[in-house]
Amino acid sequence: MAVGTKPMRMDHRRTFIKKIALFGIAGTVFPAKLMALSADQAVTNILFQGDSITDGNRGRDDWDLNHIMGHGYACNVAGRLSVDFPDRQYHFINKGVSGNKITDLADRWQKDVLDLKPDVLSILVGINDSDSWLKDETTGVSLKQYEETYRDLLRQSRSSFPNLRLVLGEPFTLPFVPADQLRTERQQDVSARSAIVKKLALEFNAVFVPYQQMFDKALQKAPEKYWIWDHIHPTVAGHELMTREWIKHFQ
Repeated sequence: MAVGTKPMRMDHRRTFIKKIALFGIAGTVFPAKLMALSADQAVTNILFQGDSITDGNRGRDDWDLNHIMGHGYACNVAGRLSVDFPDRQYHFINKGVSGNKITDLADRWQKDVLDLKPDVLSILVGINDSDSWLKDETTGVSLKQYEETYRDLLRQSRSSFPNLRLVLGEPFTLPFVPADQLRTERQQDVSARSAIVKKLALEFNAVFVPYQQMFDKALQKAPEKYWIWDHIHPTVAGHELMTREWIKHFQ
């Protein structure tokens, strides 16, 4: 073996393990010696951003680690990945705010996203934008404004952090039974916003999490209120579905 060959292999192996750790490929098993090589990797900041579905009644005190992630899918994801991959040094942050629209996210983007320097940014927003538009088209967030503002936030984020990994959650609703005009209109508008998010995911090479398709399929097993109790907010079972879907696509 030529002089210097062994160190080169070790450097290559170290780089490979770091990449695997960063992108969180679940279910991969490494020998103990290889796992030890990832011990010096940097912390990976995973930031959840959005409205009440992400907020999950989270605590606002950073020192209160018992409540900081809320009680929804963001908390579930953090718990699962933290337990399954303690060696990867994931650091989870939840900055979802109940009632927020895409325009509200824009107002606090610097403080609640860019200043936190995320490595992974997960966004779920759209249902409040939809309701604001259906309530008042003069002051609500139109589809055009939703798309333009969303795209601008993604551009800002990628410009600040070129290697940022984006996870875009699909807005969703279950206005099936009983049917009425408002619920039908909401379903159509949310569907249009979902298409926008999917388009942006392709445009920015982001992970797209198809929550609407997931909930539609779940109706084959149990009725609407088993998963989403008020057509908008998931139940405990609904949040667990979201957790599994998020992790599946993140991997």
